[in-house]
Amino acid sequence: MTLLAEVYGSIGSVGYGLAAIGPGIGIGIIFGQGVQAIARQPEAYGVIRQNMLLGFALAEALALIGFVVPFIFGAGPQ
Repeated sequence: MTLLAEVYGSIGSVGYGLAAIGPGIGIGIIFGQGVQAIARQPEAYGVIRQNMLLGFALAEALALIGFVVPFIFGAGPQ
């Protein structure tokens, strides 16, 4: 039974790691394109920055959901 618990914990860690890949890539794209847009049109800094932060918050929320879901639904064998 102890071995099963150890494997179950590792599966949750792998699940969170996989869930964090998408938002991590998305956040990189958001800020990369945002900096590029600001470099091309500096007078639109406020609007671009606002949209960057909104996109960042939404992408980060997905990572946090991926972190919480295994704890909620993954009660495992009792």
